Amino acid sequence: MVLVRPQMGENIGAAARAMLNFGLDRMRLVDPRDGWPNPAAVAMASGAGRVLDHAQVFEDTDAAIADLNYVFATTARSRDLTKTVMTPERAMQHAHALMADGQQVGVLFGPERAGLENDDVVRANAIISVPVNPEFASLNLAQCVLLTGYEWLRQATQAEGEVDVIARGGRATMEDVARLVAHLDEKLTAKGFFWPESKAASMRANLENLFRRAPLTETDVRTLHGVIRALAEWRQERDAPGPKPD
Repeated sequence: MVLVRPQMGENIGAAARAMLNFGLDRMRLVDPRDGWPNPAAVAMASGAGRVLDHAQVFEDTDAAIADLNYVFATTARSRDLTKTVMTPERAMQHAHALMADGQQVGVLFGPERAGLENDDVVRANAIISVPVNPEFASLNLAQCVLLTGYEWLRQATQAEGEVDVIARGGRATMEDVARLVAHLDEKLTAKGFFWPESKAASMRANLENLFRRAPLTETDVRTLHGVIRALAEWRQERDAPGPKPD
């Protein structure tokens, strides 16, 4: 469970309790507002202190998910992003299937005030959306962790769902995909692709979202790096002065 910029120590502690209730003990924290360690979190954890003792702290979301192969983002708000949306039940079925196939899976939870930002959601492969009252869709951070953890344990004996079969190479990590996106961004920026400037941010987000939601393997990523290099070199040769080949 990855808590992104959590604001209150009490909610971190309550999330730790919810995790341990359902057999989850690997917590990652991204830039907690009140620093870490947090006495309020320890007090609220009440018996789940070992989850906090081993919690890992990261400066940003990219670092927190770098070694993961598949990431869910929890959100109640509609987004202008094309992603698979799952209920907690379906998401945890898929998580079990992925882990049975040797993949590393994470779930992003946003800060209490407004939830995950688009920049965080775009980095996920799929979205978890809880079916709640549309007139009051807000869930407390610990409540959202609790619902996800409950479905995780409930599906533990029913994890024979979809399994990604990867014949050549394992699934790419989030860090692998981030490097691929950065490589493509660099080459496209050099060619003036992100224009006009007013639309550059949304163009970059849509491009990254395309690669993040795709089930890329390590082989896929290496191939795409090669394609990008080949196209860039071809453009350089074509634009160079002198006679051109037929």
